[in-house]
Amino acid sequence: MVAAIASNSNLAQPFPINTTILSGIQWGTYQNLVQDLASQPGMRLTYDDGILEILRLLPPHERYKKLLGRFVEVMTEELGIEICSLGSTTWTREDLRKGLEADECYYIQNELAVRGKDVIDLTIDPPPDLAIEVDHTSSSMNRLGIYAALGVMEVWQCDRDSLTIWSLGDQGYQPREVSMVLPRFDAVVLRSFLELSQTVGEKSLMRHVRQWVREQLNN
Repeated sequence: MVAAIASNSNLAQPFPINTTILSGIQWGTYQNLVQDLASQPGMRLTYDDGILEILRLLPPHERYKKLLGRFVEVMTEELGIEICSLGSTTWTREDLRKGLEADECYYIQNELAVRGKDVIDLTIDPPPDLAIEVDHTSSSMNRLGIYAALGVMEVWQCDRDSLTIWSLGDQGYQPREVSMVLPRFDAVVLRSFLELSQTVGEKSLMRHVRQWVREQLNN
């Protein structure tokens, strides 16, 4: 549940050296910073009711988010599912005073609703169906709580030791073994592919993923 997730916040712990936390930040200031830092890759902003985290991303974070994103793209390509890939788009709701940049995000079930749109307004349009959240960079914010407030249906959260599939319901996010947006993927399979990435190159890994999907289609 979101309440339980919030109670596990790391705000009381020392911040890692790649993180800056600012309080008392107005919404307009946050929006200006989003624009100012747009040209600086490797920086991520998270905003929650006046608290702003500026986080410098580290290589393990970028590698895992790309791998998980490629898993999604390979599977949907093999299944013939249309998707809209929006990478590290910044998602905000001024009325909720919340905003964040996804590590990777996708419209899958709701792809048609945003097809061809250059501007997506979350007060009118649906949020992404899937967000990928990599915690190797030790965010100090309750990012899952922000995703829940924005209405993102599913989050794949990966840290140094685990991968959890969170699905949004009436009581907030609940962990699931099997993805709701891509039902052929489960947490065990995703973890096994990430473990395999430690011993094989990316192209070889994607061949393994593609072959696995094709075997699932034949079962």
